[in-house]
This record gives sequence, structure tokens and C-alpha cells, in this order.
Amino acid sequence: MNRPPLNRGKFPILGVNIDAVDYSYAVEQIITHARNKKPYAVSALAVHGVMTGFLDRIHQRRLNGLDLVVPDGQPVRWGLRLVYGIKLPDRVYGPELTLRVAEASAANSIPIYLYGSKMDTIEKFERVLQQKYPGIQIVGKEPSKFRKLTHEEKEAVVQRIKQSGAQVVFVGLGCPRQEVWAYEYRQSLSMPLLAVGAAFDFHAGILPQAPGWMQKRGLEWVFRLIQEPRRLWRRYLFLNPLYSLYLLAQAMHIRTLPAVMPNYQEKEESYG
Repeated sequence: MNRPPLNRGKFPILGVNIDAVDYSYAVEQIITHARNKKPYAVSALAVHGVMTGFLDRIHQRRLNGLDLVVPDGQPVRWGLRLVYGIKLPDRVYGPELTLRVAEASAANSIPIYLYGSKMDTIEKFERVLQQKYPGIQIVGKEPSKFRKLTHEEKEAVVQRIKQSGAQVVFVGLGCPRQEVWAYEYRQSLSMPLLAVGAAFDFHAGILPQAPGWMQKRGLEWVFRLIQEPRRLWRRYLFLNPLYSLYLLAQAMHIRTLPAVMPNYQEKEESYG
């Protein structure tokens, strides 16, 4: 027996509003907005994504301006339980959500646009989607320019996506660039914009995913750190303990911890 979609509302985790929802609700809302051609910016946030908002108040406002922010990481899901007593059946993992939306889009004849990453990765991802979901409509694709776009270039991107006939955009720019992109383009594109991050690389076979047992236990970060230690060590070894500390403080209603605004910044700053 199918359960009705679960939506318990928005709840702030370290100042970032997280939607306590399941896969069914997320897919249903994305497909509904695609059919109705309504703006709908979506992101799946793990600890790193939450911490980008915690450490940067401007970015926090962007994240809280998105329509749907699902708990991608198990520690974010556990945070909802620790602070608010909300027990979700599972996290809403971005790469899995991507496949479910692709499947629903194929079933409902909803065209998809792929934006971000490198062209080789996009083409491999496209082939995987076509093999998994016969009849899926990928009506456009373009790679990231790996830099900030000019106003004219942004307008050209909007026009290309509109002219393609797409009703959903999968955005694979990495966190936090993809959330910035979804926030900035939301009003210009009347369709769901899904910030899906590493889904492009995972499903294209560029990066391996952590084993299921590691994912269930919130140890995916360990697997990724082993895969890319030079790029990710500061992200995980600094941000994960900080997340745990401030989450515990939030759960205990401790407000005396000093505001933390360290000079933490990854080198990937391009948004287009």
C-alpha cells in the first residue's frame, strides 16, 4: 500500500530552513510545478550545504529563498529528529531524487534541460538517463563556463532554456554555486530548477558513490574524503565537527556560543 506524501513543514537547522519531507512529496511537487509551468527552486542539502548558509548570512538568505530544501545528508535528517523530534523514514538523497524526478518526467512527457558540469559528463549522464527511462526527453544541455556570467550571458542562458521547451532543469554546478544559480534564475524561468550537485558525476560514472551501509550510517563523507582528500579535507574535517557542536547547542537552546564566521572558503566560486 502506497503511503501518502509526507510533508511536515519547514524547520531551521542552524538558521537554514529544511523541509521535513519524503521522496514522494518532493517528486510530486516538482512534477506539479513543471506541469503548471511555475517557478520552483529545489536543493538537497547535506552538512556542507547547511554550513555554507550558517557561515554566510547572505547565502543563508538565498537558501531560505528557495522553495524546497530537502535533507540530503543523514546528519541533517538526524538534526531534525534531535532538535524537533521529527522522524523521517529516510533522507532525501539528491542523486536518488534526481533519478526519481527523471523517471516521473519520462512518465509524464516532461522535457528536461541539463545545465552544468563538463560536456563529457553531461553526455554520459544523458545516455544513462535514456537507458534507464526510455522515452525521456532531454531537450537541451550545456556545460558550466566555470566562471561568473555577465548579464548578457545570463539572459542568453534563460533564452536557450526557454526555447528548448524544457519544463525542468537539472543543475549540476556543485554546492554552493548551484544554489546561487537556482536562486538567481528562479524568477526568470517558470519551471522547477533542481540543484542536484554530484548527481551528474555519480550517474555518469565519473565518481563512485559510497556503499549503502556507509550512506545509512552517515559516513558518506568518509568515502568522499578518501576519494578526493586534497579537495575535501577542509570541508569535512572542519565543517562536520562545527555542525555537530552548533546543532547540539541548538538542541539544548544554548545561545551563548560565539558567532562563528571563520575564513572558510572553497576555491570554486564560479556560478555559471
